[in-house]
Amino acid sequence: MTRSLRIPDVAGKIVAVLGLGRTGAATAAALAASGATVWAWDDNEKARGAVPAEMLVDPAQADWRLPEMLVMSPGIPHTHPAPHPAAAAAKSAGKPLIGDIELLYRAMPNRRYVGITGTNGKSTTTTLIAHILRQGGKAIEVGGNLGQAALSLQPLPGDGIYVLELSSYQLELTPTPICDVAVLLNITPDHLSRHGGMDGYIDAKALILRPKGRSSIGVLGVDDQFCRDLFARLKDGARKLIPISVEREVAGGVDAIGGQLVDRTGGAPIAVMDLSTIATLPGSHNWQNAAAAYVAARAMGLDRAAIVAGLRTYPGLAHRQELIATIGSVRYVNDSKATNADAASKALVCYDDIYWIIGGQAKEGGLTSLEKLFPRVRHAYLIGEASALFARQLGIAVRHTQCGTLDKAVAAAHALAQRDRKPGAVVLLSPACASWDQYANFEARGDHFRKLVLELSAQAGKGVA
Repeated sequence: MTRSLRIPDVAGKIVAVLGLGRTGAATAAALAASGATVWAWDDNEKARGAVPAEMLVDPAQADWRLPEMLVMSPGIPHTHPAPHPAAAAAKSAGKPLIGDIELLYRAMPNRRYVGITGTNGKSTTTTLIAHILRQGGKAIEVGGNLGQAALSLQPLPGDGIYVLELSSYQLELTPTPICDVAVLLNITPDHLSRHGGMDGYIDAKALILRPKGRSSIGVLGVDDQFCRDLFARLKDGARKLIPISVEREVAGGVDAIGGQLVDRTGGAPIAVMDLSTIATLPGSHNWQNAAAAYVAARAMGLDRAAIVAGLRTYPGLAHRQELIATIGSVRYVNDSKATNADAASKALVCYDDIYWIIGGQAKEGGLTSLEKLFPRVRHAYLIGEASALFARQLGIAVRHTQCGTLDKAVAAAHALAQRDRKPGAVVLLSPACASWDQYANFEARGDHFRKLVLELSAQAGKGVA
């Protein structure tokens, strides 16, 4: 039997909700169930159908003497490059702008929270921590930026743990430090226009590390310079910081050099396990994720044996180096979640003889940071808006074909990979782009890839070339 979260101190009050996607619709429903009068709005007329018509009030045109606050979906700008008119109106009236994560904490203030952010790897780390804790017998709910919206989660008992993926946008709308364990994996340039530049982006990510109290723990990857600088600045603060690394030994932290997970938090190093034996966590980026998950699970009370068991049984994350099928000797891997070049690099380093499907809405810099990995690519197949840009950036370094759409790219990559029959070859969808030019989200793109590959696998099983 499901129960609804109850948000305190909103009964009989007007609360404005802006954005009615997954997050906003859940927010409006939770507020209404808590007794608030909800003014809900989305600039997209179709999205406004997510709530009853009597809730629809455009907060940009409203009398802001009446609402208590504006609850914004995280994708809507409230600072850079220009604030949404409703956000500007609320600010002018002195009313707070918050998000659904803040409301979850107000509804469940005495539970424990593990928050995970980072430019890359946060979804894998979130699902990995959730899996380990669940396998270890903990009562958990998992969501936020991944999966279920925060206000769709179930109320937990007193010892329950909310495991939340948190984007920089969500952190900006969460004024209360909520995380008992805060994980910041890495920082590379992303969403710069939204945050007014790199400094604004770093500041937004660092919000997760605000101390909740002396017992709160921060887990900070120190393999990029931005995070190393943060560690140096915050290590003597009220939140205890534990560094993690896959490149170097870290005193007082946890490292996983070459996949060997070593716990140095107690002084003398303790060898925990060989992560390279876990097929669902390939590559050093996943070893960083595992190191973070290890620290978080230890902080939540699990012993090492329970954590190792959880790591070994992790099923992997959909759309993140997800093996869909093996046809002949060729593996078909769905890495649709790689929406920027840095994320795509994490897959490229794991394979040789890659038939690489790339494209969509390009991020800043395109493929320039991936040039050192081009020798791993036998052929690239270009789709979406970025096709022309990527063709120029690949130049003569990588053979490539302009395909336009994913179905054409999969067919072409499959044909060549099966003809070449290279041992260990991979048809890899790792687009290095956002999906919005052709798909609603990266999940829809990955689901399409899965469908196409499974059709090819079925044909191969019937002896159809």
